[in-house]
Order: sequence, then structure tokens, then C-alpha cells
Amino acid sequence: MLFWIVCVVLTVSVTALIVSPLLRPKPLADDNPDVAIYRAQLDEIDRDLERDLLAPDEAERARTEVARRLLAANKAETTPTSRFAPTRGLSLAVAIVTLGISFGLYWVTGAPGYPDLPLSARLAASEEMRANRPNQATLESTAPAPPAVDVPDEYLNAVAQLREIAPTRPDDLEVWRMLARHEVEMRDYGAAAAAQAQILAIKGDTATIGDQERLLDLMVVAAGGFVSPEAERLTRDLLDQDETNTVARYYLGTLYNQTGRPDLALRLWRDMIENGDPREFHVANARAQAEDAAFRAGVEYVLPETRGPSFADMDAAAALSPEDQQAMIGGMVAGLADRLATQGGTAQDWARLIRAYGVLGDKEAANAVWTEAQQVFVSSMRGMEILTNAARDAGVLE
Repeated sequence: MLFWIVCVVLTVSVTALIVSPLLRPKPLADDNPDVAIYRAQLDEIDRDLERDLLAPDEAERARTEVARRLLAANKAETTPTSRFAPTRGLSLAVAIVTLGISFGLYWVTGAPGYPDLPLSARLAASEEMRANRPNQATLESTAPAPPAVDVPDEYLNAVAQLREIAPTRPDDLEVWRMLARHEVEMRDYGAAAAAQAQILAIKGDTATIGDQERLLDLMVVAAGGFVSPEAERLTRDLLDQDETNTVARYYLGTLYNQTGRPDLALRLWRDMIENGDPREFHVANARAQAEDAAFRAGVEYVLPETRGPSFADMDAAAALSPEDQQAMIGGMVAGLADRLATQGGTAQDWARLIRAYGVLGDKEAANAVWTEAQQVFVSSMRGMEILTNAARDAGVLE
């Protein structure tokens, strides 16, 4: 109610400021302008006569002529007409239009009936959201099913056997490594995360930060892109070991971004975006979400540019024959595919690879990249939009 009172008072006040000049009458002149001139001339003649600048007979003749003109001007004087009626009508129209536009615009673009959200309430809601979010098992059970994998039956049988063997060998590190790797190939990320957790249990104190980072990646992917309480604990363990850890900072920022604190997410991401390698998977994902987080946090932030091919590279490509250009394009596509497979990249990089395979006529490869990219950017609406457009351009989607 207080919000509406303030809005009404401000809108009415602004409308009054606009309308009041239209209601104020213009000052009306008392005399015809010529009358004032002739009266001034009569006064000037009297002063000249007093200073002996005019002879009495000359002054009399001049006074008579000016008096004659003054009488004629008085007869021609017109009475100004009133301007109140049309001005009141215009004022009423302006007031109605101003009030209508103001409240109509808010009704369309605003949020009528939305409750007040002071900062303290928003912070409390964010904290409650983070404290009450589902656990890892619940998130995995509700995550979207990954696309089916087209593999030979022999491979499926081998993986099924490995799944039976692994539990019987709880301390066999190599078996669990194989199982984790093949579960990823099968897109069963929950099982892959469980296998990776067993690897950490077997290694104990000898487990590396890389082992923990891989487990964190798998947990988040298995949870459909959400950071569960269990994943958060692993994130904080990594930060306790190294407060600059890129993987942990990315996922902690993701957690804040998912629970109504984009300001904290941006604070965690900025350093890795501005100083990290943009081709690295987690840096690229942070770049893909940073501007949206900044917008929701009310902060102006523009991503730093990344370097592309130099003018010399483009000139060299232009000088090649069509066959050599095709070979060069194939080499660049292969290089991009290898980098994305080993280091990851932005949604734009994945989209570029999908389109490149489409241009080369290799729709099977384009479809394979599109399938894998969906898993990488499943939690990024903007990333999925970019990838979907690329898949459509490449002919993978109708």
C-alpha cells in the first residue's frame, strides 16, 4: 500500500507541474503598444520645451500632431479575449493522458500486486533457499535423462560385467577407474560420480586435487547442473586447500547464482574470468553466465574480449588455393574438436564446431558434438539457446 501511495503522490505531483502552466493566464496588456509610444513622445516634447530645446510654437505643433495620432491609436485599440476555456480543456486532456500512460505503462511492464522485497528479506530468502535445497540423491533422481548412447552390444555387455565385478573388488583402484570412465561414456553420470567417490576412498590421503575436482564435476552434471549440499561441502574442502582453485570457485559461484545471490557469484567469477584461460571449461562457463548474473545483481559488467585469429592468419588463408583452404579448415576443425574434448570451451566454441561439421557435410559428427554439448551446458539457458541455433544451422535439428 505504501508503494501505491508514493506512486500516486509522485504521479499527481508531476502531472500538476505539467498542467499548471496551461491554467495560468498570460498577463494582458493595458494599452495598445502605439499608445504607449505616443505618450512617451508627449513626455519627451515637454522635457525638450523645459530645456529650451524647442520653441513654444514648434512644441505646440508637435504636441498637436502626436495628440492626433494618440487619439487615432486609442480608437483602434482592441480588447483582448479570454483564454481560460480552451486552456482548461487542454489541461484536462494532458492530465488524463499523463496519468493513463504512467499507470498503464506500470501495469504492462511492472509487477502490480508484487510484495515489497527489501534487501533483508531477499537475503533471508536466498539463505533459506540454499539451506533447504534438495540433496544429491534427490537432484540426481529428478535430473533430465541424458540422450541415449548408440554403442555396440558388445560394449554394453562389457560395461554390465564391469558393473558386477567392481563391487566385489572394493580396493581395486584400476577397476573403479575403468568403471568411472565407462559410466561417463554411457552418460550415466550418477554412477560415474559414485565410482569416482570410491576412487577417492581407495586413495585416501593420497587423493589429488584433480581427483576431487573430477568428482565435483560429475556430481554437478549428475544433478542436472545444480550444486547439492554434498557438492558444496566438496567445493569448500577444495577451497580450504587452495582458495584460488578455479573449479571450486566456479561451482561455489554457481551455487550462489542458483540461490538468488548473483552478486556473490560475480565476485567469485570475475578474477577467474579476467585472469584465467578462456578456453578452460570452468572459465568458459563462468564467462557464459557472468553478464546475466551482473544484470540481476544490478552491476554493469562487460566481459573482457578474447583474442581471435590475427590479420596475418586471415591474409595467409586468403592466399591459399581452394583445396588448401579446405584442408586448412579441416585442420582447424580438428584442432577445435581436440581442444574442446580435452580442455572444454564456451557455448560459442561448441556451436562453432557444430556449424563447422555441418559446413563440411559431416552431420554424424555434428550430431555427436551437439549431443555432448547438451550435457555440458544443460544448466545454462543462454548456452542451450546458442547450441540449439547451431544444431539447426548444421541440419542436425529440423
